[in-house]
Amino acid sequence: MTFKVVLIGAGSHVFGQNLITDILSYPELRDCTISLVDIDKDRLSLTEAFARKLVDQWGFKTKIEATTDRREALEGADYVVTSIRVGGLEATKLDLEIPLKYGVDQAVGDTVGPGGVFYGLKNASAILDICYDMEELCPDALLMNYTNPMAIICWSVYEATKVNVVGLCHSVQGTAYTLANYINVPPTEISYRAAGINHMSWFLEFKWRGKDAYPILRKKIEDPDFYKSSAGRDLVRIEVFKAVGYYPSESSHHLSEYLPYFRKRQDVMEKFKLGRGLRRIQFMEDRGKEDEAFRKLVESPEKIPIRRSAEYCSTIIYSMETGMPSLIYGNVRNTGLIVNLPYGCCVEVPCLVDKTGIHPCYVGKLPPQCVALNRMNINVQELATRAVLEKSKELVFHAILVDPLTSAMLTIDEIRTMVDEMFKAEEKYLKGFS
Repeated sequence: MTFKVVLIGAGSHVFGQNLITDILSYPELRDCTISLVDIDKDRLSLTEAFARKLVDQWGFKTKIEATTDRREALEGADYVVTSIRVGGLEATKLDLEIPLKYGVDQAVGDTVGPGGVFYGLKNASAILDICYDMEELCPDALLMNYTNPMAIICWSVYEATKVNVVGLCHSVQGTAYTLANYINVPPTEISYRAAGINHMSWFLEFKWRGKDAYPILRKKIEDPDFYKSSAGRDLVRIEVFKAVGYYPSESSHHLSEYLPYFRKRQDVMEKFKLGRGLRRIQFMEDRGKEDEAFRKLVESPEKIPIRRSAEYCSTIIYSMETGMPSLIYGNVRNTGLIVNLPYGCCVEVPCLVDKTGIHPCYVGKLPPQCVALNRMNINVQELATRAVLEKSKELVFHAILVDPLTSAMLTIDEIRTMVDEMFKAEEKYLKGFS
């Protein structure tokens, strides 16, 4: 079978390495074209060198292309995968440092909050431009988006284009592995059902060998020795689990900024072992070490191993190309899938994948306490999406005005001043907003 996959943002070496290797881990998918796209020629050329080395070493028939011209790559594509960051480290610093000056200490700043909204303005606008090209050059292609903020981007695509899109994340499957570890059982022996929104899905069912495993988990978290393990760094999620009765899908560090309870005072942050948001900048700066390791891998004569990651992209392609069904968790439009969340918003639900595409599964009602916490973030997502589509600074202000963490920390006037400062500082990334 022959098909074409376009990876936009392939200069992100971890992203490029994982997705290329994942696709080629399936023998049935190796007779394909993988087209790599990035605006950074140097980073792109290194990912290209990795891909060509992998193909040559294993003797695959895969065709590798690389270009800085995305329209050239998109011509005739069957699958398009996006993982981009408009403005890079420079813009991310502004998303974090300016709110921090006003007292809003974000953890990551890429999903909600002032940083998440501005991150969304930049990235959603760029993704929409990609979608407009797709409508012209590959209208039947599936867009698999990994770029954050997931909900704001996907919701913008639903509203402004006809592109078939699914948002992909690894937080649900990652949390399932964590929960198996917490109750000391093999991941292969657990089953689960989760639903909600990206970075705040809820494990509605968590079973071990077919029986409810939540009682085991509740007993574990009452044992002080439990916190001597990795659970000692997962205090936010455990606190939320104890409060609402269902385990959330995102890491404690990240989840802490979606809620108003954990980052409002230094003593609370210390209690829950939360670092400051500036750690995010340090993390991004330290990625140079990963790049160096990647370069050594490419230059080494040793054979590159074929290992499959937990990402869903290759699984989707495999199911659509072979007809072999699979179950993934995808971020899709809420067409009545979760009946007590707003119609049309972006929800994360189980999805069946087969030769005819991605089929989201009906969930029904979420527990009301979980829905209430989801809605707090959906309010931000909806206003930010409208801001992207209308290029409205006022709607950006409204989105940040209702953000849970921001509204717990700042007055209305302070929020207005902060938003104005962020627009001024990031003007070169935000053309057309008024």
